[in-house]
Amino acid sequence: MTPNSIRLLMVDDHRMFLQGLRMLVEMEPDIAVVGECTNGLDAIAAVLQLQPDVVLMDINMPGLNGVEATQRILERRPETGIIILTMYREDAQVFHAIKSGARGYILKDAETVEVVRAVRAVARGESIIDPGMATRVLTEFKRLWQQTDPPPHDGLTEREVAILRLIVAGLSNKEIGAHLSFSEKTIKNYITVIFQKLQLTDRTQAAVYAVQHGLVEPGAGDAAPTGT
Repeated sequence: MTPNSIRLLMVDDHRMFLQGLRMLVEMEPDIAVVGECTNGLDAIAAVLQLQPDVVLMDINMPGLNGVEATQRILERRPETGIIILTMYREDAQVFHAIKSGARGYILKDAETVEVVRAVRAVARGESIIDPGMATRVLTEFKRLWQQTDPPPHDGLTEREVAILRLIVAGLSNKEIGAHLSFSEKTIKNYITVIFQKLQLTDRTQAAVYAVQHGLVEPGAGDAAPTGT
């Protein structure tokens, strides 16, 4: 392990799955697996002790499940990047994971290259949603949006709302700048201000906010927001 290696903690109650995935991931020179856990409670303790950059978290575990473990971990160490692993495209589970603050969502049957790509992206501060989940996640947002009245936009200007909508549409900072005739640096500054106003940390949370608060049409966009 080098000083610049991505520190990865793996959590799953199926030991054979853990061992197989670990063998494959450890072939990557920039990723170091610092620990394994088979339940949510042990995962919380391991995060505090080992301080991983990224956690691969099984969503369905006996006792404390991945969603609850994610909530507790981020309460104690919010800088941790958590990627939810699931075998099923279950809307409610994915939605609750998003609400808990997880930054990545991939299926257990994903190719190793997809898992590695997600780990690297989340380590950079980006958010990843498996493409097959994106439509289902937005459908769940639509259902919740229809059940509640959208509250005020927390002091966002018209320009900031426009940028937020383009984030949800999946545009990168560079593409948003070209669309609005601003430099990429200016867009980054706008996004920083938006996140501060809304108390958000990444684009996935921004997309959740925008849909839930009626800033975009539910179901708009068919891909997860990109990180740059």
